[in-house]
Amino acid sequence: MNSLSRRIPVELESQPYEVVLGGEGLKGIGSELLNSGVRSGIKILIVSNHDVAKPYGDLLVESLNEMGFETNVLIIEAGEDKKTLATIEEIHNAAFNARLERGSLMIAFGGGVVGDMTGFAAATWLRGISVAQVPTTLLAMVDAAIGGKTGVNHPGGKNLIGAFHQPKIVLIDPVTLRTLPSREFRAGMAEVIKYGLIGDRKLFSLLENLSDISTLDVIPSHILEDLLERSVKAKAGIVSRDERESGLRAILNYGHTFGHVVESLCGYGTWLHGEAVSIGMVAIGQLALQLGKWSYEDANRQKKLLQKAGLPTQWPDLDPDLVLSSLKGDKKVKDEKIRFVMPTRIGNVEIVENVDNSQIRECLSSLL
Repeated sequence: MNSLSRRIPVELESQPYEVVLGGEGLKGIGSELLNSGVRSGIKILIVSNHDVAKPYGDLLVESLNEMGFETNVLIIEAGEDKKTLATIEEIHNAAFNARLERGSLMIAFGGGVVGDMTGFAAATWLRGISVAQVPTTLLAMVDAAIGGKTGVNHPGGKNLIGAFHQPKIVLIDPVTLRTLPSREFRAGMAEVIKYGLIGDRKLFSLLENLSDISTLDVIPSHILEDLLERSVKAKAGIVSRDERESGLRAILNYGHTFGHVVESLCGYGTWLHGEAVSIGMVAIGQLALQLGKWSYEDANRQKKLLQKAGLPTQWPDLDPDLVLSSLKGDKKVKDEKIRFVMPTRIGNVEIVENVDNSQIRECLSSLL
């Protein structure tokens, strides 16, 4: 890992912050918090899961204690099926027992599920306390930890309960990826590929030119950090221009509209989020092809790159009526119209609303 940190600003008007990539990593979290304006000596609740806390928890706690923080640790289950209000209650109970105050801080130390839930718990404890994001999965590093979207699932759909709550800082230590299961790494690569498709043709080409992107050990460390930095910059740039998803930020949902349907109808936990997004990108690519929005060549390039990353691309056999019902329950529906982020070429997408049910049914039939 590069000893020099890469610092990417998220330039929000009300609460700007930095994404710190590399540097001292977990060893430097204490000093990085102080640099971000967090007061020494405050109470901190670290929320993590066993797979992360076991190899890295002591390192994180030691760094915080050295800087005078009073730390408490809560271990939760971090599966998508545990992303519920019941788990938020667990975090709130831990916050109460640790006697967190309005000047206290929560640290989300784990993947996207831990980050989403910890952020939401922080947003709703004492009407909002600070949170820091320390993502340990590729997907969380390039997407979930940045931008302040927090929340939990509802039986009717993914992430329907939540709040915008920006972190004080995001600290990314690529070393934590070494213990990440290969399937989780591949799922994160779906989000990296997404950034190439929605606005970074050079990133897409860089991924195409690599011989293999399906596991961590085949990607040189300097290339990995470049991929992380380009992805973080893409997310930070969009969030800075549209903090609350009123317009531009919607393009970050590329592949997610169909992807959330796959997650919901197949049952949370059947597919990892990034795997479902991969299937969703192929699905929206097919719809765009059907509507004449982009070329067969670009659709094929997208599918080949996803397959090179070891990601699923086959649409599951789902009841079209249930798919349509799920689509209409998506939180991005506006005036009862389903909003699709549709590709027009590699590196460019547009928002499309005038898609009727028959066109969606035709697309689903083609995918099968």
